[in-house]
Formats: sequence, C-alpha cells, structure tokens
Amino acid sequence: MHLNAARHRWPPGWQSTQIFTCLLSKSLDFFSSDINDRRIINWRDYEKLFSYIEIHHKAIGEASTTYLFSEVAIPTIEQELPGARYIVMVRNPVDMAYSLHEQQLRSFNENIEDFRQAWKLAPERRAGRHVPPGCKDPIWLDYPSWCRLGEQLERLYSIVPEERVLVLVLDDMKENPRREYLKVLEFLGVPDDGRQAFPVYNPAREWRSRRVGRLVRALARGVAWSKHVKGLLPKRSLGIVNRLQAWNARQRPRPPLPPDLRAELEPTLPKMCESWNGCWGVNSRTGDQKRRR
Repeated sequence: MHLNAARHRWPPGWQSTQIFTCLLSKSLDFFSSDINDRRIINWRDYEKLFSYIEIHHKAIGEASTTYLFSEVAIPTIEQELPGARYIVMVRNPVDMAYSLHEQQLRSFNENIEDFRQAWKLAPERRAGRHVPPGCKDPIWLDYPSWCRLGEQLERLYSIVPEERVLVLVLDDMKENPRREYLKVLEFLGVPDDGRQAFPVYNPAREWRSRRVGRLVRALARGVAWSKHVKGLLPKRSLGIVNRLQAWNARQRPRPPLPPDLRAELEPTLPKMCESWNGCWGVNSRTGDQKRRR
C-alpha cells in the first residue's frame, strides 16, 4: 500500500506506529519528474528509503506535496504501484497561495517578500522572467497554477477510483484532529492506537540569516542523502543539523492576509475550484469546502 499526501503533509508526530513513511518523507516528490527539484531520481535509491519496514507496519508510503499538481506523478504511480491509495489535504486556495509563498521564501526559491507583488509576477515567471538565480524550477513561483485545486482533483479522479482517494480539509484537521486522524486510519485499514494528543507541527518561521539558512539547508540534504541513500553515515542522528536549524530559525506568526488583497483574490476562487463541484461544495466568498458523500 502506498500513501501519498498532496499539497500538505500529515504531521509526523501524529503518525501511527503501524504506518511506515520513507526515511526522507519530507516532500520527496520522486514521481513528479516534470518538476526540477527532486531529491531522488532513480528507483533503486527510492527503494532504499523503505529498507526499515517491519512486520507490524500495516500501511507503507511517503508524503509529497507535489503529486496532486504534477501532470505525470499519479499516472506513474498507477503504473509502478497499482492499487496505491492517495490521501490529499487541501485548503482555501487563497490561504494556500499565501502559505506557499512563505514556504518558497524559506526554501530560497522566492526572493520577493511581498506576496501581492509575487502573485502578480506569476505570468512573467511562468515565461521564465524575473526568476531568482537560486530558484530550482520557476513552476514553484506560479502560485495561481498551484491553487487550481478543482482541475487537479478532477485529473486525480479521472485516473484513480474514488474508493482509493481520501480528501481532507486542513481547517477540519485544525478543528478536530482526532476525527480526521480516525478517518485516515479507517481509510488505510489501520487499527486505532488511541492517540489523543496532536501537537502543532512546523509553525510559521523565518531564518535569522538567509545566508546561514541556505548553508544549513544544503548540509541537511547532504547528510540525509549520505545516511539513507548512500549509507556513508550512521543512521543514528547526532542532532547537529537540527540544532543549527533551530538556532538560525525563529517563530514568526504569519501576518494575516491584508483584507484588500483577500478581497481582490477571493473572486478568483470559483476559477481555482472549477470542475471541483462534482465532489465538493465550495463557498466562493469564504472558500469553505465540505465533502459531499
């Protein structure tokens, strides 16, 4: 069984011990060959990430944020891993775009701190203009395209039977994480472990120094690759990279989206959710989404 979370990752601290996710589960994106930012590019290295599967694991998978967006990921998964199951987490597309912009700033793909300006530059960047030198793929900066959730879900359902897809809404998870957790366990056929605590994972942060952050990020990737793919370092973590990341990062609550900008973008919600209404009801003013059974 293969688990794929698209767009938002299930927090690792919330994971059942009966579910195994690969050793580089932080947005691996292996099957998204149309996006130039993959950490693993061959099947042999990909398989190594699942080398610690044990008999008690009832579900096996990985979590990548690009599979719903990619035009090739899901067809490739269906070819290589027939019968795979998919967990997709979505949210209000406007809030999603705002969050994605912050993530790209932290990942050094983006260099424009003002979200309004970055959003308006999307058509130019789609054409390869105004792209920062360190950006791994201009597609990361095409915020409107990432948020066309209706089109992406329609493509998923055109390939994968509905019984193999579970769609969750981020706001529902915030409201009642235990309920959403049980949905996942039921979908995967994993018994309830009685978990009641669901701590906040990965709060909004910023680098104290972007230069140091870039170096530490490259170091973290290199260490993970050396451990889990090449076997050059012991699997036991010394915590050095984590301490460096913690030292250079500080929590910064994300400022709310300016009301005038939200009012400007909300009329685009119906277009972003176009073709979605067959399986979702979407309030185009608020973006509220409720799954239709």
